[in-house]
Order: sequence, then C-alpha cells, then structure tokens
Amino acid sequence: MRYFIRLCYNGSRYHGWQRQPNDVSVQQTLEEALQTLLRVETPVTGAGRTDAGVHAEMMVAHFDTPAAIQPDDLVQRLNALLPQDIAVQQIWQVADEAHARFDAQSRRYEYRITFQKAPFLQGMVTLMHGTLDFELMNQAAAQLLRYTDFTSFSKLHTQTHTNICHIKHAAWMRKGDTWIFSIEADRFLRNMVRAIVGTLLEVGRHKIDIEQFCKVIEQKDRQAAGTSVPAEGLYLVDIKY
Repeated sequence: MRYFIRLCYNGSRYHGWQRQPNDVSVQQTLEEALQTLLRVETPVTGAGRTDAGVHAEMMVAHFDTPAAIQPDDLVQRLNALLPQDIAVQQIWQVADEAHARFDAQSRRYEYRITFQKAPFLQGMVTLMHGTLDFELMNQAAAQLLRYTDFTSFSKLHTQTHTNICHIKHAAWMRKGDTWIFSIEADRFLRNMVRAIVGTLLEVGRHKIDIEQFCKVIEQKDRQAAGTSVPAEGLYLVDIKY
C-alpha cells in the first residue's frame, strides 16, 4: 500500500534531502524513523531534492507498506521520534501508482534576504549589505518567463539529461524587513534558484542591466551568470499535483 507524507524541515544541519553515503540527510533520518516504527525497511521517494542547508516549508514524499497503517497515529509517533528540526504534517493513502516526484506539476521556491542583522533568524535568511534596485530586479525576473533553457543557472557536471524548465512565475516581493524572491516552475536544475538570485542581485546593484541579464541566459554558460547565493535563504514552499 502506498502513502504520501507531507513534512517540513529546517535544513541547516542536513546535507540536503537526498541520502548521502557519509553525511546526514533528511531522507535518511525519515527512513530510519519509519523503519523503527514499522519494523521493516521503508524507502522514501521525495518530490525533489533540496541541497545542503536548504529548508522546506513543504516537502512531499511517498513510501510503501505491506499492510495498512493508521495515518494520524503514525504522524504523532513519527513526530515524537524525529528530531525537532523535522516535522511530519500529514500522511494519507494514495493509489499504488501515485508518485511523489513524477506526478508533481510544479514546485515553488522562495529566497529570503534581509538588510537588518537578525540574530533570531541566523541560518534562516541571508543578510545583505548596501542597496538594491527592487524594481529593476523585478523587471529582470519577469524576463525569465521568456526562456526555457537555463543551462547558465545549472550546476556543472550533473546527471541531468535536459536543462529545459518551464517557469510559471518569478517575482520579488517585500514582507516587512525581508525581501522574498518567489519562483515557480515544472522542474528546477541543481543550484538553479541560487544562481538566478545571485545574478538578479547583480542587476539590483547595477552591475549588469536587463539586456545583459538576458544575454547571460542566452549564452547557456554557467560562468556567465552571477555567484550563487548562500543556501540558508532558500526554501521549498509548495508542490502542486
């Protein structure tokens, strides 16, 4: 029987979502907790992967069990067993062929920056210095919807077979002292959001203009884009099915 599980996590002390041979990951931590409670090895398949230090307000995964379970009871037992930085929000039964990754229609990320030193947000938001042109960064972000090949924003030497992504939304918004870049697409490349934000910041600092930003995309060359911003400000916030 197949179940979907929705969870959130603070990724600060994890080497990303995906299980790693020599580092602690969110996937490994969840699988070990499920195995302890269900008394059987329980692989988990996530809707995607987040890199080391990246957070998730919403991650969806699926797992299989040989017998029916009580979802609400398992939620409580998992939360009692898991560390404080991982929380299971819901578990529900789905069709045997349902797939957390392949059935996802889109994913939305947010990147959060602040210009005020915030001790209680350390590791959860990226501190910026100087001034940024908010309106110009938004104009540049809108250009992303014109393109589908984002090789310039992809980590090099990955196993991805295509760098084609369809972006549905990309914009900056203000929320108090925090500036948030929101982007939604059918799929994302490794390091893509952090590289996009790093390049948009160059627009905001008037180091490049919008035409040059478009040329960065068109060159399909990672070296043409800006430096990737730190992982701490990045959040996976929504997955649509």
